[in-house]
Amino acid sequence: MNRVCSIFAQVLRLVPRTEFEQSVRQHQAEKHAKGFSCWTQLIAMLFCQLGQAKSLREIVGGLASSEGKLKHLGVTKAPKRSTLAYANEHRGWELYQTVFEQVLAKCRGTMGGRTKFRFKNKLVSLDATSIDLCASLFDWARYKRTKGAVKLHLMLDHEGYLPSFAVLTDGKVHEIQVARKMAFPPGTIVVMDRGYIDHLWLHRLTQSGVFWVTRMKADIKYKVTQKRKTPRRGTVLRDEEIVVRSSTHRVELRLRRIVIWNEQKQEKLAFLTNHMEFAARTIAAIYQDRWQIESFFKSMKQLLRVKTFVGTSANALKIQMWTALIAMLILKFLQWRARFGWSLSNLVALLRYQLFVYRDLYDWLDDPFQPPPALAPLEEQLVLSF
Repeated sequence: MNRVCSIFAQVLRLVPRTEFEQSVRQHQAEKHAKGFSCWTQLIAMLFCQLGQAKSLREIVGGLASSEGKLKHLGVTKAPKRSTLAYANEHRGWELYQTVFEQVLAKCRGTMGGRTKFRFKNKLVSLDATSIDLCASLFDWARYKRTKGAVKLHLMLDHEGYLPSFAVLTDGKVHEIQVARKMAFPPGTIVVMDRGYIDHLWLHRLTQSGVFWVTRMKADIKYKVTQKRKTPRRGTVLRDEEIVVRSSTHRVELRLRRIVIWNEQKQEKLAFLTNHMEFAARTIAAIYQDRWQIESFFKSMKQLLRVKTFVGTSANALKIQMWTALIAMLILKFLQWRARFGWSLSNLVALLRYQLFVYRDLYDWLDDPFQPPPALAPLEEQLVLSF
């Protein structure tokens, strides 16, 4: 006799059901709803992500084919295609942003506190990625004449490499426009690429006690005020204190310029930072760790449904993007929790086939190729004499 519910039902325990229902009431997401709950909608959209469903028809068909196992998920019957499409178009996407924040808080409470660096400062990365859309179908996201786009702005926390902040905009919004509205606690180290270089904003970060590390633009004019000692051997070529003056904003930045030799690319890399205490190698390693946010975007686009959409309205697209971010949190947690050396691609590929299998989730995560547990032997039946 099975003593566990399906793996999908166990995965959904990461979504706090009580808090979810409170959020539904808070956003009035089920106002005028007739039988189709937001919980069923969330399950359907997570099935789209974790089950690799490519269309509304595949979502409802996949759930309907497992209808006998949906009771463990809190669903009485699989939704209809038109019902799911209508809900994605008209129910506010803000509910799923709130669910993302709830799941993030739960993952942080379990996974937080582990970094590859010894310093105690909070380390985050900023970046954005564009997602191309068809301009004729997504006319609200027109980017060029024949091309549409939306842009996902993300802040990645390096404790567990979890996405801790996300904003969806149209493709014309520049990264720095979103970054200017963000606030960071003093002592935080923000890593970013050259697209975020804005002298006034960097000056404000420095004034508020926030450290930052970025690549140096080739056209930046500066004056060297002091040269620091560098190791005789190693990859650090220069370590200088410089002054950068902005005539546009009339601000002066006292920064540190570090040049290292990249053996892999056979080229020099120049970094800028306002942190004067860390070793030059540490600054270079901090920027190198920024690759994790690039890896996050790559995994999200390759493994989840964020390039093909099951709805064309802005609301439906945002719901699908937020459920993709929720799915990434779940996958990151499962990868962290398992003793088996999962890559995200292998985890997604095998989890897809196990969603409605009745076995312990964490036993499967630790040893995915073990045979299923043997069924308990049936009690010996009585022999009736006729």
